Amino acid sequence: MELSDKTARQIFEAYKANPTRKRFGFGKVPALINIDLQKAYTAVGEFTTAYETNPLQLEYVNALAAAFRSKGFPVVWTYVAYMDSGEDCGIWGTRTNTPDSLQNIKVGSRRSEFDDRLQIDAQKDIIVNKRMASAFFETNLGSVFNFHGVDTVVVTGGSTSGCVRATVVDSLSRSYRTIVAEECVADKHESPHFANLYDMAVKYADVLSADEVLTHIKALPDTKGKA
Repeated sequence: MELSDKTARQIFEAYKANPTRKRFGFGKVPALINIDLQKAYTAVGEFTTAYETNPLQLEYVNALAAAFRSKGFPVVWTYVAYMDSGEDCGIWGTRTNTPDSLQNIKVGSRRSEFDDRLQIDAQKDIIVNKRMASAFFETNLGSVFNFHGVDTVVVTGGSTSGCVRATVVDSLSRSYRTIVAEECVADKHESPHFANLYDMAVKYADVLSADEVLTHIKALPDTKGKA
């Protein structure tokens, strides 16, 4: 039976009020991964795939990115975009062939562009064109994080039930302390959004408010010039 939006939210809120496991917590060197905050998913009203769970999502993301950057911690922005043939999308792109299907997000298209509201530093931030759900799959993030000595990964973006969840599971599988900034992730509907926040909180990550993440990052020592 499919959960109603109200029920999924209530289950998640009840867990937050009375968690059943202790937190993974923060380590010493966190990295921020912002998942697919591109116009295909953020231009609400322009594309049918777009979604917005919290209207302040991108403001929180920008604040987190600025805080990480100011400390010298890695800031990563991922996006999906494919060759004209769609062959780099693999079997994932063969199910449908509608204008909104995955393989039709082409390199250089409007749908592949980052949202104009994002504050990205092209000289300092790490930009990753990913082809599959997880930000770690066949990308260079592992070597980048090894270089920086990263032990904690904070995840934002969308969708909560798709690429965010896949990245979170891969992050924990690589033994990173993994944190989801609640207001900074979104999905097409509330039900999968809150159901997956609950499931990640129980199994794979700490789901914390963006304000709590910001407060902790600002309190950490700078790493600038130490890499």
